[in-house]
Amino acid sequence: MTSTDTTLGSTPGQADAADRRRWFALAIVMTAAFMDLVDVTIVNIAIPSIQREEGASFSQIQWITAGYALAFAAGLITGGRLGDIHGRKRIFLIGIGGFTLASALCGLAVNPEMLVASRFLQGAMAALMVPQVLSIVHATFPAHERGKVFGLFGAVVGLGAVSGPLLGALLTEWDLFGWGWRSIFLINLPVGVAALILGRRFITESKAPRALKLDLGGVALVTLGLLMLLYPLIRGRELGWPLWGYVSMAGSVVVLAALVAYERRKTARDGSPLVELSLFKVKSFAAGIAVQTVFGVALGVFFLVWTLYMQFGLGWSALKAGLTGVPFSIAVSVAAGVSVQKLVPVFGRKVLQAGALVMAAGVLLYMWESGHYGLALTPWQMALPLVVMGAGMGLIVAPLTDAILSEVPREHAGSASGLISTVQQMGNALGLGLVSVVFFGTIADQLRPEQVGPAFVDAFQHSLGWVAGVLGAIFLLMFALPKRPAQHVEGSPVPGDDQGTETNTGTAHTGTADTGTADREGEKATLV
Repeated sequence: MTSTDTTLGSTPGQADAADRRRWFALAIVMTAAFMDLVDVTIVNIAIPSIQREEGASFSQIQWITAGYALAFAAGLITGGRLGDIHGRKRIFLIGIGGFTLASALCGLAVNPEMLVASRFLQGAMAALMVPQVLSIVHATFPAHERGKVFGLFGAVVGLGAVSGPLLGALLTEWDLFGWGWRSIFLINLPVGVAALILGRRFITESKAPRALKLDLGGVALVTLGLLMLLYPLIRGRELGWPLWGYVSMAGSVVVLAALVAYERRKTARDGSPLVELSLFKVKSFAAGIAVQTVFGVALGVFFLVWTLYMQFGLGWSALKAGLTGVPFSIAVSVAAGVSVQKLVPVFGRKVLQAGALVMAAGVLLYMWESGHYGLALTPWQMALPLVVMGAGMGLIVAPLTDAILSEVPREHAGSASGLISTVQQMGNALGLGLVSVVFFGTIADQLRPEQVGPAFVDAFQHSLGWVAGVLGAIFLLMFALPKRPAQHVEGSPVPGDDQGTETNTGTAHTGTADTGTADREGEKATLV
């Protein structure tokens, strides 16, 4: 059978029903992933409206975006492990319910402070919801089908990341029910409620076959380490880069090192750590995590400064800025869909490296156009660099996720998925923090109205130079990825995978027979 909830004694009719259920489940969890990705970028386009109507300062605006990313990054590993322990379906439903409630609080915020607090809550709930997406896919689909599924996931990632500004622009311009910018949050309510109802019916429960306990010490250390690193980056420029900020960032390295030592002892003591360090023995996972982190930095910088450049620098409306991103969105989705199924099986790692170079070429072209045309640059002139950038991004996002998870033992799917999302969001939060340096750091504190446009254009060009440099670093890091894709990417079943369980490499074992028959039966026993 092709689904992990199908037993040996299933009839053809039962198998067909199970097959339909898992594709419905995929649609539901992909919708949740799309909601999260849209919420990361949708706020950017509404920044001028929030600032104008609520009197929010630039510091509060930065916290509205970065607060979500900070809470998200700090809670993802914990969210992934909670899914392994208590059931991925259960934690997913709790997360999406909390996300929907937090969205309502954002939409009903009476001042910037309430909006910032609600965004923190929204990020924390997303940290419960999002790791379960990849975990549910990993536990539900057999290894030889995951390439196709991750191709779809990559397309959703690209579409969600760049359709947020357009959706935000349309909702802001339409001013539904007089809600203005609030509609960008309230639109999540019907989607979230529908996902809750359908998720309860169609998603199959799964959890780690071995009984695990939540590692509270690991939770405390990973949360503290990430906060010590990211908080000073986000607040640094506003506070004049105080000494305590540098001390905190340096101290975060010590805390994260202590986390590694603690997790090693925890593994030896009871085999139930928060971070499964054995995963880093898998070359594809370790290398992919490094690439994912740095890629998150590039995206964190670009998407925020791009929005600020178009609306504050060029003076465009939210709708005009949102529509400008359509070519990017289309290019990402098309390239992501093609990369896993058509290109990676033939060219392997070179596809991802080509994606980094293509995206960097688009960034440099955009940088040249911005300098050449200045304030007269039009959306049509932006289309070419955006298509090139989008194609490059699409070549990276889908195969990268697939490569990272291809050799991960099923019982650690939640932990691995949480790590993937954590490092991506940590990179994103780092990028948002760097906006203070690479963008606002080049703009004078006091500008006359006629100086605003040229200053934002110059800051945008400066930021694009940083993004291009980061993409160059990503190209070099990709040499650490395996040259060839995992077998399941090519669409052929993994030997011995007739029940949808993948054959894992010995390097990923944790001292127990993770991939043995007993664990495969244990996995089935946990499926409801």
